[in-house]
Amino acid sequence: MARVYVGNLSWDTTEDKLRELFGRDGRTVTEVILKRDKRTGKPRGFAFVDLASEVEAEAAIAALNGTTLDERQLKVNNAKALPTRQYTEPDFSSGRGFGGGRGFGGRGRR
Repeated sequence: MARVYVGNLSWDTTEDKLRELFGRDGRTVTEVILKRDKRTGKPRGFAFVDLASEVEAEAAIAALNGTTLDERQLKVNNAKALPTRQYTEPDFSSGRGFGGGRGFGGRGRR
């Protein structure tokens, strides 16, 4: 499986339109993820399309980068992997980071 980034999307673009566009020429689309704003639900203007193989992903990039969909010129390229975030336990022993007294919510200087 290979993931492709699709940018500069119109707010009118749907997952079905992307699935149809990327499925042309016999490519196998396994998933379409149209990113939306968490609060409003409106599309954010980009998506990820998963294709069956690296060969199909490269073919899709070559064929579709710069093409027009819903009156917008698409930017299509390989999706970059997000770095994994490391969780670290908070250090409560230092007394820093959680207010801790001085100047936090007090009445001001005396």
